[in-house]
Amino acid sequence: MTADKKTRADEIIRRLRIEYWDAHCALVHSNAFELLVATILSAQCTDERVNIVTANLFRKYRSPQDYLD
Repeated sequence: MTADKKTRADEIIRRLRIEYWDAHCALVHSNAFELLVATILSAQCTDERVNIVTANLFRKYRSPQDYLD
């Protein structure tokens, strides 16, 4: 990433934090992979339903490799 792009990205992030200071994710997750799975599922139903389903799913499948076994 060039210095200009980094500076621009930093400024965008700064402005978003000011504008949306109290934003939070409604999807329950403990790592980036779980957030990815939950986000994909949320396109099909409500965040509330995703949180119900993923509670058991994430207990059983802890990593991407677990989905392959």
